[in-house]
Amino acid sequence: MATCAILAEDLSRHFDGRIAVDRLSLEVSEGEVFGFLGPNGAGKTTTVRMLAGLLAPTGGRARIAGVDVIADPQRVRSLVGVLTESPGLYEKLSVWQNLKFYADLYRLAHSTQSLQIERYLKLFELWERCEDAVSTLSKGMKQKLALARALLHDPKVLFLDEPTAGLDPEAAKTVRELVAELSQERRTIFLCTHNLYEAEQLCDRIGLIKQRLLKVGTPTELKRELYGHQIVVDLKNPLESLDSQLDLPFIRELRVDQTRLFLSVENPQEQNPLLVRRLVELGAEIQFVREADRSLEDVYLQLMTSPLQKQRPFAPTEEVR
Repeated sequence: MATCAILAEDLSRHFDGRIAVDRLSLEVSEGEVFGFLGPNGAGKTTTVRMLAGLLAPTGGRARIAGVDVIADPQRVRSLVGVLTESPGLYEKLSVWQNLKFYADLYRLAHSTQSLQIERYLKLFELWERCEDAVSTLSKGMKQKLALARALLHDPKVLFLDEPTAGLDPEAAKTVRELVAELSQERRTIFLCTHNLYEAEQLCDRIGLIKQRLLKVGTPTELKRELYGHQIVVDLKNPLESLDSQLDLPFIRELRVDQTRLFLSVENPQEQNPLLVRRLVELGAEIQFVREADRSLEDVYLQLMTSPLQKQRPFAPTEEVR
């Protein structure tokens, strides 16, 4: 059974009477890449700051690798690495000096500092630039350096907040490849992103948040839960009145668009043969039968544009120091 790396129970944060995160309960397993999706202002960054021990919650509790973020935030900060949307590097210092500064803050043993710095600069293909000032690096290189900084102390949990935001396509692809490599090392990665393609490609599971956690599941589970099994049938020639004649009880939805049928069924393995047989009886000449491929974007838009439950009024809870 997988060990729990991140545990949140009714985690909440209010700012001046406004609810930023509302009773978030979530478990992320060790070695999992978990995507956290939501629009601007949905509470993603606030959640990361609470889980990383950087911001005290208004209510609820959380643990990172078994350590309570409220009772021992300093210990939590030693267990996590955080990549913020803005790298926040020291521009006048060299690449090496930036990592050396953070190695001291992380209290890495002097005997291992140089080895760790060299390891990650080589991994992220920055070794040849180690003596150059950070100000001379491209935006993509700076993001890779910030990622190296977050990994320098070998954290158990890595929080990535919009790691490819503002990067050109080539630099974004490089960062995605690095995240994929890190996932192969069985690191726990908590990825906040607006990039739905990125989330679908990289994440084992995905949570969608809009102040409250709306849904959690694998990309496939989320698609199936919202849309079921959608079947597309391509016909050689259109048939008149097909929507009224195709009266099979297991068809939940049916739409006819000239020579193409769109249907929702519960169990395609068992019901597709019955569907094909009935279509042939009605004179259909079938070219293809396939399951429609819904995108994560469809799921995201469906959930985010649905009316939110009325937000409960702000009620002060016990403040956490």
